[in-house]
Amino acid sequence: MTNTEIPTLDGKGLIPAYVARPEGTPRGAIIVQQEIFGVDAGIRRKADSWAAKGYLAVAPDSFWRQKPGIELSPYVEEEMAQALDHMAAHDFDLGIRDLEAVIHWIRREEGVPKVGLVGFCMGGKIAYMVAARTDIDASVGYYGVMIDQMLNEKHAIARPLMLHIPTADHFVDAAAQKAIHEGLDDHPRVTLWDYEGLDHGFAAEIGARRDEAGAQLADKRTADFFAEHVG
Repeated sequence: MTNTEIPTLDGKGLIPAYVARPEGTPRGAIIVQQEIFGVDAGIRRKADSWAAKGYLAVAPDSFWRQKPGIELSPYVEEEMAQALDHMAAHDFDLGIRDLEAVIHWIRREEGVPKVGLVGFCMGGKIAYMVAARTDIDASVGYYGVMIDQMLNEKHAIARPLMLHIPTADHFVDAAAQKAIHEGLDDHPRVTLWDYEGLDHGFAAEIGARRDEAGAQLADKRTADFFAEHVG
């Protein structure tokens, strides 16, 4: 488990990333896309878990252009406000280009041809964007925010995408969930799973947001999905 820096596409910057390596040759690679709280202990734990399953796991720092290395808590009001400010200031289009750089680095420098991405909260939105805008092999989003506002990009989704949707998500209301289902239920590349009565953050590794049964079910579906499409 190491920290590394990945060159941006234009070669003018370096993206900090936490990298967890499996024993032996990776079966594939998984990019672990952070929530708004940074590459924190929970995200690093998720990366370590993918490495234990035989994948090269890479967790890039999405906010490195603003303030690298942040680790904030959803349970501290001031830190939650900081995290929301970072998301508001984040250039999502540029962030996708950074993820393209990570994908290229994994394939070219690490020699792992198949790459998946799993993202949470803000990262769930990014999982959708990556599926529509890059050549990643498969993507999974947990409780992605604002996907209902990006359904005009659904025609570009050419690789498998899975979205986990908790029905009591206080950041993604019933109207947004309805729009996501109406927009994506019949998409041949998209799989949607609802989690009745669960809230945003139900699969967090650390803290009171986690719902153990829901997290285990969603994580098993994710693991099976990546086993099929990534390796």
